[in-house]
Amino acid sequence: MSELTAPIAGNVWKILVAVGDKVEMDDEVIILEALKMETPIYCEESGTIAEIKIKEGDAVNEGDVLVIFG
Repeated sequence: MSELTAPIAGNVWKILVAVGDKVEMDDEVIILEALKMETPIYCEESGTIAEIKIKEGDAVNEGDVLVIFG
């Protein structure tokens, strides 16, 4: 299993995937809000979403696990 981590600290503004979704490399998965700017987070590999570790509105730090791929 592999993980997608937060590249920056911010708040989870929108989650664009659900558990079981198949994603491709460079698909937009999550949008973080930091310093009043929306920052899209993209898949770094293809796979299936096994677990979503956050929910909309959560605050995350750089390096926090957002999504686990199965």
